[in-house]
Amino acid sequence: MSINEFMCDCNIIHQDIVEETLKKMPHQNLFNKLAEFFKIIGDPTRTKILFALDQNEMCVCDIANVLNMTKSSISHQLATLRKSGIVKCRREGKEVYYTLDDEHIKQVFEIAIEHIEHKEEQEKDNETKNK
Repeated sequence: MSINEFMCDCNIIHQDIVEETLKKMPHQNLFNKLAEFFKIIGDPTRTKILFALDQNEMCVCDIANVLNMTKSSISHQLATLRKSGIVKCRREGKEVYYTLDDEHIKQVFEIAIEHIEHKEEQEKDNETKNK
């Protein structure tokens, strides 16, 4: 498969499609925030934290134990996630418990995992067929 297979070889502009897309195009600030969101959740340690919090509400000690990391490093990552509105916390006495911020974060995270697992399954199927 050559790279040219994926390049458009025509000079036709589908004006109706272009105009429809431009009408729906959000402002630049939304794209900046979206890119920042994915950059923040793109860190492997933070994705592990998000996975843990997708399973249960947890305190820093619990997360540190699950990830085999220091409380200090977990707290640092949680601060980044909290400032970005990806996780939230609640205090109960001396303990602070963390959860995913809302159902949207939960859905984005779970759909991403589902997509990756689906693609891995497809790759395995293709490998089996090609043997």
